[in-house]
Amino acid sequence: MTDAITASSVRVSYGDTLALDDLDFTAEAGLVHGLIGMNGSGKSTLFKALMGLVRIDSGSIALFGESSERARRAGRVAYAPQNEDVDWTFPISVQEVVMMGRYGQMGWRRKAGGDDHHAVDAALERVELSDLRERQIGELSGGQRKRAFVARGLAQGAELLFLDEPFAGVDKRSEATITALLRELADEGRTLVVSTHDLVAVPALCDRVALINRRIIAHGDVDETLQPDLLADAFGGFVPQEALRA
Repeated sequence: MTDAITASSVRVSYGDTLALDDLDFTAEAGLVHGLIGMNGSGKSTLFKALMGLVRIDSGSIALFGESSERARRAGRVAYAPQNEDVDWTFPISVQEVVMMGRYGQMGWRRKAGGDDHHAVDAALERVELSDLRERQIGELSGGQRKRAFVARGLAQGAELLFLDEPFAGVDKRSEATITALLRELADEGRTLVVSTHDLVAVPALCDRVALINRRIIAHGDVDETLQPDLLADAFGGFVPQEALRA
């Protein structure tokens, strides 16, 4: 089976600031891959580079064996951004956010048809947001907002989902709901890459874990990767206390 992600010697810089340095990352399809690192370690930049949303200075990236742009245009890839990357005051409903996942399958007039409405209805039901479909997106709780973006990816039919800090600002009940949903999606064959600071939640969620600090420090099974020496490399010599409790 072709890997969902193959990134080799990827370098990204913002002016004089080096964000990713000679990074290699391969993600098997059908698994949940955790991406762990401190603030500024390059997690969000890696997501955007893999999506083709930022230019790489050097290296190569393939999603399912094809270019990021081609995979994205085919609707195979979806992205749930961090809270601060979204204007939650924008006057758009939950249903409209999810319908955005169907745009690539509509004509230039962006007129939704029966298949589009059916896909949105099914996605909203799957993430348990059907009753809130008419709400303005910013009126949702943190966990509900995350599920709305997962629903957008489901309506789109994405095979690869990137989730940037899905547990930030989310209570434990919502975290458990999101974790169960993501595990179900992986069991169905989708590939998920999830950045998180919540190391305690990683064992229940992830099949594999990658530690990042501008490059991939380690990537493998959870127990083998969340080791004090590797975490110290990823966190600049500091081992997060939650890692000792995980």
